[in-house]
Amino acid sequence: MIPQAGPPLRGDDTAWMLVSTALVLLMTPALGFFYGGLVRRKNVLNTMMMSFVSLGVVGLAWALLGYSLAFAPGGGWAGGLNQALLRGVGLDTGSWGAFPRLLHFAYQGAFAIITAALVSGAVVERMSFGAYVWFIGLWSLLVYAPAAHWVWGGGWLGKLGALDFAGGTVVHINAGAAALASAFAVGRRKDYGRQAFLPHNVPYVVLGAALLWFGWFGFNGGSASSAGPVAVLAFVNTLLAPATTLVVWLLLDLWRTGRPTAVGAATGAVVGLVGVTPAAGFIAPASAIVLGAVVALPSYWYMIVFRPKAALDDSLDVFAAHGLGGITGALLTGVLAQRAWSAPADGLIAGGVGLVGIQAVAILAVFGYSLVGTFVLLKLMGLRMSLRLGEKEEGIGMDLVMHGEEAYNRGEGAVLVQERREAGRGD
Repeated sequence: MIPQAGPPLRGDDTAWMLVSTALVLLMTPALGFFYGGLVRRKNVLNTMMMSFVSLGVVGLAWALLGYSLAFAPGGGWAGGLNQALLRGVGLDTGSWGAFPRLLHFAYQGAFAIITAALVSGAVVERMSFGAYVWFIGLWSLLVYAPAAHWVWGGGWLGKLGALDFAGGTVVHINAGAAALASAFAVGRRKDYGRQAFLPHNVPYVVLGAALLWFGWFGFNGGSASSAGPVAVLAFVNTLLAPATTLVVWLLLDLWRTGRPTAVGAATGAVVGLVGVTPAAGFIAPASAIVLGAVVALPSYWYMIVFRPKAALDDSLDVFAAHGLGGITGALLTGVLAQRAWSAPADGLIAGGVGLVGIQAVAILAVFGYSLVGTFVLLKLMGLRMSLRLGEKEEGIGMDLVMHGEEAYNRGEGAVLVQERREAGRGD
């Protein structure tokens, strides 16, 4: 007989959480396709590897120490070490729901994996793969796990009343701040600002966005922790908000350029998914449509209007999509949340005037901690190893230099000619 630390085990909830965990894990290779299509062809494999390797590195770090730091009983700032190496993490249930603790570990581990992979979009095409592997392992323990504890693991932000249904603060604002710090610490790409860095495979971008959307139903729906009405609400809102953002993004493209783009449609969908994440189980479906429309505006302006003029090289606009999208969604959660739709507290439209302020505190705390923590971590790593490749290697491409492979076989002669051109050595 398995001892029950929480409610009695439910087979339906367990089955839903198993499916949701698999869906969230799918999001990491999906991100690899999304990011991989946006870079130049000489860097596509390296970019996809920077997502895929997180499954191994962060997955192991989460089992060894990360889960304990995030969810074991501890103080307001971090969990204790008594669940390191999964000690005591068994088949009993707990406060999170009527499914095993071991499944809770796996589901939350999938969140840690995708969050670390998101940061890679800020440093693709120039960061050393070895340094990146060290970085995501350490970052998941020192930055992600404490932030998860603050909000979800019994920490101070959760006790303050901050609402984050599925990771707008823990995942997206955290990753967006880390992206800014990483781009600054690693530096700009060779020829940044002097030549256009165009997506090499737009179908990859669309495929990646579609698979991300599919996986996001587990990301948001699974955060209900049961196969019940709240999961249905989160599921429907995960359909409506990004659908609205996609339409608004295309309308903005039409207004600015007269042409709706596939990259714009894919980006709009992802921004909408990010925006609804903190609110998915707390707001009405009609509110999800409003949220989806509003969240498009700051991300579009930053990405399309401001970012091309900026000196900071956030390669794939991680801050614009995840940082700004997460901030907007978290603030709108404080406006749109309603107890009538399963929220623990009413937002501004339902008379809860204090929730917006609490949400702002959570945003500032996680953003500031991630920004400073990430920058300090990378600077300390830079004292022991090189964070990036030289200009010659960067010109050849990360795929051949880092992995000895290339995505597309162009023939040996064409490869040599292209390498010389991209390394700046002539034809």
